[in-house]
Amino acid sequence: MRKCIRCGGSMQEGCTVKVEGAGYGVVLSTEENKIFSGRVGKPKVAVCPQCGEVSIYLEDVDKLKNGA
Repeated sequence: MRKCIRCGGSMQEGCTVKVEGAGYGVVLSTEENKIFSGRVGKPKVAVCPQCGEVSIYLEDVDKLKNGA
């Protein structure tokens, strides 16, 4: 369970980021100028129902630890 960094409340996990007006998703990468290499995964989102704080995080950080 993620805790809100703003108010300390329990956050609702498992949300996603959607880009309006486009059919593309969001992917995090360690290499800014390369399209397909360095991908570390799709971001997850948690929202605090008490204060509205939004947290974007990676569920699997092993690719970062292994030098993606």
